[in-house]
Amino acid sequence: MSVRKKSSTTRLPQTLRDELEGVPGNDHSRTRYPSKPKISRKEARKEQRQNRKKSKSQYFSAGNANKRNAEQEEHDESPQRKKAKLGLHDVVPKPKPTPETKSPKVKKLAEKVTPKSVTPRTLPRIPDQKRDDDDAYIAYLEAKLGYAKGVKRKKPVEDDGLDDLLDFADTLVDPRDEPGVDLNNVDDDVDDELSDGLGDMVDEDLESQRSGSDDLEYDDDEWDGLDCAGGGEVSNVPEPPLTVQENTTRYVPPHLRNKQNATDKPSESMIRLSKQLKGLLNRMSEQNMGSILDSIEGIYRDNRRNDVTTSLTTLIIDGISSHSSLLDSYVVLYAAFVSSLHKVIGIEFAAYFVQNVVFSYERYFATLQAATTEDGGKECSNLIVLLSELYNFQVISSVLVFDILRGLLDAGLSEFVVELLLKIARNSGQQLRQDDPSALKDIIEVVQNKVSNTKDALSSRTRFMIETLTNLKNNKSKRNVAQNQGADSVERMKKFLAGLSKKRTVLAHEPLRVSLEDLHNAETKGKWWLVGAAWGGDPLVDRKDEIKASKEIGVADPVADLVKIARKQGMNTDIRRSIFVVLMSSEDYVDACERLSQLRLTEVQQRDIVRVLLHCCGNEKTYNPYYTLVCQQLCRTSHSYKITLQFSLWDFLRDLGEISVGGTELIKNLKDDDGFDLKTVSPTRMRNVARAYGWWIAKDCVTLSILKPVDFTSLKKTTREFLREMLLQIFICSQRTTPLITSNAKDVPATRNRGAVEEIFIKATRIQTLAMGLVYFLSEAFRDVSKDGEMDIFIKWASGLAKDTLRTGVDIVPGL
Repeated sequence: MSVRKKSSTTRLPQTLRDELEGVPGNDHSRTRYPSKPKISRKEARKEQRQNRKKSKSQYFSAGNANKRNAEQEEHDESPQRKKAKLGLHDVVPKPKPTPETKSPKVKKLAEKVTPKSVTPRTLPRIPDQKRDDDDAYIAYLEAKLGYAKGVKRKKPVEDDGLDDLLDFADTLVDPRDEPGVDLNNVDDDVDDELSDGLGDMVDEDLESQRSGSDDLEYDDDEWDGLDCAGGGEVSNVPEPPLTVQENTTRYVPPHLRNKQNATDKPSESMIRLSKQLKGLLNRMSEQNMGSILDSIEGIYRDNRRNDVTTSLTTLIIDGISSHSSLLDSYVVLYAAFVSSLHKVIGIEFAAYFVQNVVFSYERYFATLQAATTEDGGKECSNLIVLLSELYNFQVISSVLVFDILRGLLDAGLSEFVVELLLKIARNSGQQLRQDDPSALKDIIEVVQNKVSNTKDALSSRTRFMIETLTNLKNNKSKRNVAQNQGADSVERMKKFLAGLSKKRTVLAHEPLRVSLEDLHNAETKGKWWLVGAAWGGDPLVDRKDEIKASKEIGVADPVADLVKIARKQGMNTDIRRSIFVVLMSSEDYVDACERLSQLRLTEVQQRDIVRVLLHCCGNEKTYNPYYTLVCQQLCRTSHSYKITLQFSLWDFLRDLGEISVGGTELIKNLKDDDGFDLKTVSPTRMRNVARAYGWWIAKDCVTLSILKPVDFTSLKKTTREFLREMLLQIFICSQRTTPLITSNAKDVPATRNRGAVEEIFIKATRIQTLAMGLVYFLSEAFRDVSKDGEMDIFIKWASGLAKDTLRTGVDIVPGL
């Protein structure tokens, strides 16, 4: 419905309104001489007919109104109807249509506008008490909203948010209530378009009033205001309290949650969860363990994992650590259940459970040790059996079991300790022997030493325990002794666990390889066995602590001592000192190569590695093949080390007095900056370097071509001795797979492998001058060798084979 403005400027002409009202134009209350109406006889008869119709309509209208008033008086308690304000006290007479003055549209408009019977109706008055209650409640709400008298509003009216909500209220205004519109003044001469629009609008209003009159009723029982108790003054009614629910929860860091949970009482959800889990554990048996696992998985999905894990651990430990001896089959059942949860739920459950079991065992054991009597101790016995069965079901490894055994032995061989040792030996002895026989042997030796040191007579239980351990060591355990009481149930549970991986997705395949020390340091360093857990262990920090402790005790630092030795050896740079420390502190040549690669040296700095190796090898009193193997491993990784070996040999030959080796330009640019201030070369140093180069040439780290600058016809005595020793070591190393440590006659190789010797010397034939020089030197150096000893025979054979190989490669006179 379109909204009609309240101030309408549409008005009928005054003459038409006067004619409809029957008032002559000159009749006025203030005129002194009113004019008499001059009408014809026809108009008089017409007026009489209209008066009769008017009186008839008033008669029937008055009857219907009386009837409706009577019905309303009979039902005063019924909801009252809301009447539209028409503002009409007289019935507009329906004019008779005439063809001269009335058109069909105006006739239709008059029929719609003129009501058949319109009588003023008033609503019954609301009782005073009810109205006062309503006014008091409205005043209370206005005070809350800031509309009370004398109170300044905090926000403007436009901000109350009700403007858009009440926009539709203008559509509820009756157009007949607007000022300036009088339906009694409607005339038949109104314009057709105006009459049609006005009639349609009024007709829609009347129909909506008739159709909605039944819905717009008051319901006295719907709301009685503030007087719900049966009366009283409004001022005495207390205001409803305005409570605001505050969020009192705050964030608690993870490291404080355990403390808070320990002090707080368990919630209803935790109590309900514990009851549910306890019911499942009470119904558990070997036959229905699969269904119990399904139920536990469902509980894990519906609740927090930590809550379920904590509740399960508490219930199982409380059930096992009872003050009475339990059957082994009962403990086996729960151990198998924990193992299945370890596979299905994950390693987190097993880690938390094992940690709590070990701590509970240690607490009970410490309490028992502090007690004067040995009465009780059933809790420790039951928990030891549980730990041994967890080891049998691959939840924990042998590391933790051996740590517990060592802890028992440190406490002394009392009757109770012997009983605990015997339980572990009977339940898990065979499995311990298979996993780590050496550790078990050490445990048995400790037990025997403790027994031999005791002066008192041994009890029967101690003797039986020693016999059991001895038979276990020798793998002579009797069948009836080795098997525990729950052996049959253990076998059945192992079959169940083996079939579990075929039916379900297994999350854990290996046992927890944690030690007792790891569990003790879990709160400080962290849990390395859990993925995502914090780990506070730092090897560097631990190393610093050890060094600091050793200094306090008085133990010297080996690294500092090695640095001092490096300075004495002439290592004048930090790079050379670092290389020296690595070489001296490594376990073997492989470890040395790995640690040298971790120094992140440049290609120029890597040359110092070969120089330090040769220096250390020459300073050894006896030949040490460790340096030779380190350099051989480095030559396999990079060709630059081979070049450095070549130049290092030339430097060594110049130290021996061969100044022409290396070229004149190299000699001119040579500077004494190698850092090794060597005035003379000792025979030991010369022998060690010759043996090292003999191994490197024989194993193809370098070739004989490194001797190309050497003039074999004019060699000094020391150089001749060095080259003779080097060629002798080439012959010997070509027939061996490992380097020689000593030069005894017994170490002469018995084999005669021609191919190895030929392969070494055939590479020298590429340089003709080198080949001719080697043939000459071999003929001169080994001319005086006799054929009496095994070494002389071998040297004669090897030198002859080498000369033949060199002559074959180049065209040389045979008699040279």
